[in-house]
Amino acid sequence: MAPARAARQFHEQCTEALLVRLHLFGSLAATGRGHLTDKAAVDALHPLPVKVLFHPEATLPKHPNGMRFEALNAAGDVYSSREVYSVGGGALSDDKESAADTPRYPVASMADMLEWSEDSGNPFWKLVADVEGEDVWAFLKTVYEAMNAAMVRGLEMEGILPGGLRLPRRAQQFKRRAMRLDVGVTRTGRLSAYALAVAEENAAGGVVATAPTCGSSGVVPAVLRFLREQLDASEHEMLQALAIAGLVGNVVKHNASISGAEVGCQGEIGTACAMADAAAAWLLGGSSRHIEYAAGMGLGHHFGLA
Repeated sequence: MAPARAARQFHEQCTEALLVRLHLFGSLAATGRGHLTDKAAVDALHPLPVKVLFHPEATLPKHPNGMRFEALNAAGDVYSSREVYSVGGGALSDDKESAADTPRYPVASMADMLEWSEDSGNPFWKLVADVEGEDVWAFLKTVYEAMNAAMVRGLEMEGILPGGLRLPRRAQQFKRRAMRLDVGVTRTGRLSAYALAVAEENAAGGVVATAPTCGSSGVVPAVLRFLREQLDASEHEMLQALAIAGLVGNVVKHNASISGAEVGCQGEIGTACAMADAAAAWLLGGSSRHIEYAAGMGLGHHFGLA
């Protein structure tokens, strides 16, 4: 997403280019073809001709996910260029220091959030509503519906995923098998099928909700769907849980990183599990301290992926 967004921005600045050279560095180059990075950028630059160059052994100085756009004129000279970084979850940064942006929330850590919750007597989701305004519920509903739609498509689709490995879709098969097993195994099987359905939609280039990234987009939707089925929760309760999950993801993003290239897979899947744990703790009746503890455990159990 970030390279596509950067490509659109560069296109707007250099509409008359005879050729655009896109240099992908480091992790973006090493995983670019498998992640459809080059295709996404080329599509965003259409109809300009594009030459993509991969530099997996080289990195730009401020982040492992770096890219450089160059606009060439009729003489073959570079008349405009831009270096930009993909810092996780579709976000862009021109320099490392601004990658986390200015914190949007008045409390920047879980400790501060706990203090706010205990002093005010309010649950964490109320902080989201106070900062973002009441329009946040309509936004979260859009996110929630996108998550569920991706899961439905993933559970219905069969066939081969794009890419040279020719991996077959397995989510539908996982769910069928899970439903024939005993209750304990069925629970794990259904959760796995739900998460895999979204992950396969991501691998196929479908629409998913970053939670916090595309690569880890299956975890939060899977846990939310499973718990809604188990608890018969209302839609608004699910949106409250999603708000809390987003708050946890925001804390990690601003205090650490959600970029797998920068901090390892824990930044993506570990954060996703922390977000899902926090949402689950709320839906199961947990207090703010239960939510904080659950989120911490979600991160702690993925330290080996750093």
